[in-house]
Amino acid sequence: MWIAPLQVIQEPQIPDWLLAFGQVANLLSGLIGVLIAYVAYRGFRRNDSRPMLYVAAGFGLSLGVPFGLYPFAILLPEGLAPALYVVQMSSQLGGLLLILYALRMQP
Repeated sequence: MWIAPLQVIQEPQIPDWLLAFGQVANLLSGLIGVLIAYVAYRGFRRNDSRPMLYVAAGFGLSLGVPFGLYPFAILLPEGLAPALYVVQMSSQLGGLLLILYALRMQP
């Protein structure tokens, strides 16, 4: 029986400017998400609109929590990176589900 050798694929190198652009984009996305959550919360307080509360919580979870956890991704040891990734992705998914629920709610 003949076994073909495994082919090693080299990952492409990402330029430094692209990494910097990605970090700036993540920073701006987090800040804008927190701002949207704040404005939606103010709308909830002003109009006593429950869907706006869910929109605020959704944006806070989907963009604010990962933004707040980003420094921990840098400071924590690499062994905890998968757990932090699961928390970030779960927060994003939960936030998007809250926004979807708010859009489907009856006023």
